[in-house]
Amino acid sequence: MAAKKKAATFEDALEELEKLVERLETGDLPLEEALADFERGVKLTRECQQKLATAEQKVKVLMEDSGGIRELPFDTEDDSSSTESP
Repeated sequence: MAAKKKAATFEDALEELEKLVERLETGDLPLEEALADFERGVKLTRECQQKLATAEQKVKVLMEDSGGIRELPFDTEDDSSSTESP
């Protein structure tokens, strides 16, 4: 029976994904390799999304357990523009 490969950390998966993107961006890969890299990249993207969703859920549970803390939306835009005076 084959042993299961240990699940990569979020950081490991993200690093591998970045390397795959760099390889694909060169445009020098044979079609078969590019397709295999793309497929691996899609799998890594899904793994990263799942890990982030799990982490988000854990944070929500911890915040709810501490009581009195309200959830605020996370703004991915540059926050400095909203806090600076004109």
